[in-house]
Amino acid sequence: MIQVEHLTKRYGSHTAVEDVSFEVRKGEILGFLGPNGAGKTTTMRILSGFFPATEGRAIVAGFDVFKQPLEVKRRLGYLPENPPLYGEMSVNSYLRFVANIKGVDRAQVGSRLEEVKIRCGLAEEGPRLIKQLSKGYKQRVGLAQALIHDPEILILDEPTIGLDPRQIIEVRELIKSLAGTHTVILSTHILPEVSMTCQRVIIINKGKIVAVDTPENLTGQLAGGETIELEIGGSVDNIVALLQEIPGVKSVSVGERKNDHNPVCVETEGAKNVRHLIAQKVIGSGLELYQLRTRSISLEEVFVQLTTEEEAKEEAVEGEGK
Repeated sequence: MIQVEHLTKRYGSHTAVEDVSFEVRKGEILGFLGPNGAGKTTTMRILSGFFPATEGRAIVAGFDVFKQPLEVKRRLGYLPENPPLYGEMSVNSYLRFVANIKGVDRAQVGSRLEEVKIRCGLAEEGPRLIKQLSKGYKQRVGLAQALIHDPEILILDEPTIGLDPRQIIEVRELIKSLAGTHTVILSTHILPEVSMTCQRVIIINKGKIVAVDTPENLTGQLAGGETIELEIGGSVDNIVALLQEIPGVKSVSVGERKNDHNPVCVETEGAKNVRHLIAQKVIGSGLELYQLRTRSISLEEVFVQLTTEEEAKEEAVEGEGK
């Protein structure tokens, strides 16, 4: 549905996006994740036809963004970071105005208007002037204008910015409900947005893509093992030596005893699952096992690790060039 090939955008001597390539499958929700200034918004603006790339190619819904921009825009709904709203217009009049601009059939404007207002939580806000709305409701109007013409593809740049926690949850559910019928690119610097909403994630840093995969695969690949946390009763004087006998156990540490429970942390290496062996060893030693759980590496840790590694590589290359 979307194909991006070797996309580069330069502003004078500054390169905002460098040799970016990726694809988005039909009906997929793709997270475009990176820190502020990483090149997310620049990429979204290029894909939506707001300005051209310096180099590269982008195909959206089968049309070249640079050669056939009007065809792309007919099939695209775009929510920029700052929604294009007119404060003096009411919600109803603004959405009708957008529907007309986007070529919605006159006979369907009324039904589309009511549908997007319900989906975006604006059913009671139609008569109100946009300037009277809170920032959260203005963001909802921005989402509604992106959806009004029922586009095949949605590009959402920081869609939950300015929303309160309840509104964030509602918008996440709305975005997830679009999967299958719409193809969505969700650009954000907020890590929970990706893990709770997206099926695949692209991590971009300093204009370059550093990873593309599902959130689950990214965390699994980088973990390289597991962190297993135990709560054990009884004397654990020999527990370190006992658990280190298990193949695949890298390290064992015992925390401060609380309420007759001993917190034990086991670090493993490789893909082998040794949890059942740990449980057998503890119980077979006459100890009481109250809890055994695996602590997974978080997407936050993945993000920090990948972006730090990329920066370290750049520094090494610059050092060799001196």
